[in-house]
Amino acid sequence: MSKKKKKEKRKIDFLVISDIHLGTYGCHSKELLKYFNSIKPKVVVLNGDIIDMWQFSKRYWPKSHMQVIHKIMNWVNKGVKVYYITGNHDEMLRKFAGHKMGSLVIDNKLVVELDGKKTWIFHGDVFDVTMQHSKWLAKLGSHGYDFLILLNAFCNWVSVKLGKGKISLSKTIKNSVKKAVKFINDFEKIAAEIAIANHYDYVICGHIHHPEIKTIATADGEVIYMNSGDWIENLTALEYHNQQWTLFRYDDKDFEEAEHEEEGLAALDTHQIFNKMLDGFMETATKTELKFKT
Repeated sequence: MSKKKKKEKRKIDFLVISDIHLGTYGCHSKELLKYFNSIKPKVVVLNGDIIDMWQFSKRYWPKSHMQVIHKIMNWVNKGVKVYYITGNHDEMLRKFAGHKMGSLVIDNKLVVELDGKKTWIFHGDVFDVTMQHSKWLAKLGSHGYDFLILLNAFCNWVSVKLGKGKISLSKTIKNSVKKAVKFINDFEKIAAEIAIANHYDYVICGHIHHPEIKTIATADGEVIYMNSGDWIENLTALEYHNQQWTLFRYDDKDFEEAEHEEEGLAALDTHQIFNKMLDGFMETATKTELKFKT
């Protein structure tokens, strides 16, 4: 019996992905692993809400969620530059802004130049009035959102059994509520206006789970606004290759024959990798505290 030939990985110069929400029921970690195993990026930007620390629970941390961490650490181990930009659901990591561990960097924002054009990358929760003034309300909303995702999963299971297609309750609700549509439009407009004022060519956000690439023009100029979407509803990411940005959308049909990979750090248990990473953060925090005391 002939051995199945491994599919060649797609090369990507720059990958931006956000709102994975590891540790929640809605996270599509298995699909994400298939995607990660199909690409070979030079630079990876994890643009916030990667680990959902608001809803993190030891009772729910599936193997596939740890394998996503494992894959990211494999990239770091191989020298792939990985930027972890903090979001609101992983905001406790903001105290480690500027921390480096090998090729992994934690920060609150990132400005890079790609082929002569300046790109501003940040999560986007700084524009969210609910986040700034009523954090308890935002957290309550996130729990309701997680319940909606669970309900959606059950509805889709029934729908597939009946031979019908999948639906997204949360997307349908968001797209039909005028306030939600206005919030997305306002969010995009504010990001664009600040980017234009600072003479950036591109601005990239996450946070609102609304994947997009479009040009926004104002009286002061124009900018290309992009949003990487999420891995709860849309399963999207932004890819930069051959001097062009594209929006990747996951489709099961493209990954039917995808095989699971275990590479690089196989000898080291994935829980040890995660704990090692957290230990590194804690060590940095302790040194910083001692520095201020002395």
